[in-house]
Amino acid sequence: MLEFPDTHAEADPGRPAYIMADTGAVVTYGELVVDSRSIAKMLWSKGLRHGDCVAVLMENSASFPKIAWAAQRIGLRYVTLSTRLLPDEIAYILRDSGAHALFTSGRHLDAAADAADLTPGVQHRFTVDEAARGFANLAIESDSVPSTVVPDEREGVDLLYSSGTTGRPKGVVADLPLHPLGTPPGVAGLLHAQWGIGRDSVYLSPAPLYHAAPLRFTMTVHRYGGTAIVMERFDPEKALELVERYRVTHTQMVPTMFIRMLKLSEAQRTAFDVSSLQVVIHAAAPCPPDTKRAMIDWLGPIIHEYYSSTENSLFTALDSHEWLAHPGSVGRSILGIAHILDESGEELPPGESGTIWSDGG
Repeated sequence: MLEFPDTHAEADPGRPAYIMADTGAVVTYGELVVDSRSIAKMLWSKGLRHGDCVAVLMENSASFPKIAWAAQRIGLRYVTLSTRLLPDEIAYILRDSGAHALFTSGRHLDAAADAADLTPGVQHRFTVDEAARGFANLAIESDSVPSTVVPDEREGVDLLYSSGTTGRPKGVVADLPLHPLGTPPGVAGLLHAQWGIGRDSVYLSPAPLYHAAPLRFTMTVHRYGGTAIVMERFDPEKALELVERYRVTHTQMVPTMFIRMLKLSEAQRTAFDVSSLQVVIHAAAPCPPDTKRAMIDWLGPIIHEYYSSTENSLFTALDSHEWLAHPGSVGRSILGIAHILDESGEELPPGESGTIWSDGG
């Protein structure tokens, strides 16, 4: 069965697809589909076709998922850019990815314009706010497309970049098989099977959507008909309040967020009902054992961990019980095969330290 926003919009258009935490603004599945289709038609009318690339430089906002789904639904590749990058760093990724279009907001318009001016290949520029510096207003542009424009809807794919810790950021180029719209990518099925993300899920997304995991988890929630609560910025007490208010069932955090939550006073932490939580996932950095044990003591054995990368060449996971039996472990591989190799490329026996390699992911 094909499951994606369109199927949920047909069944229940008023169902919330996501809610912005600060403003409480609700975007329904009906709105997500109508608006992403409108943006997709506009891009198609500009000549973008399957395999072409667009880029997004934007804070967490109600517009972000609509743009991502617009690219996803017409077979495009889409780059989500860190809002911490400088214009020349943005321009490098725009050139390297071959982006034809750039979406931004008023908050980041100057950086986006400076970068676009350095990148002749970016022919189409849009802002979700007031038009300026060569960036057209996205809503006006989308509303002006003739009804005769009918895109060939196929599944697109994200094109995400590494953090660039060893030189320039590297783009992670995934296959683009152009499956029929509604065919879930492998990562969506994995998240659905591993942690039960589904129609009844309420997922708290506390991190920037330009990162791989927040983007992919949130879009997976939309694949299966759940609701995402998108925080504009992380605040530990606000996160607990949102869990109580929306009866959050799933969330994913990084260890720094755990540490900030544990630094709250006991009175602050116990002031909110967090009993709705079923799965709290962490990844992206090593978690201090004392921190993880404290989280399990506080929330119960609902803490899950995975180890992976944007490339998904390896994906390991374990639950609280497994971690308590093997503190420090990141679990067994559920995608790809791990190999620990020495400096000469020879495989090492268990218990030895080496470099992690993988195959079959």
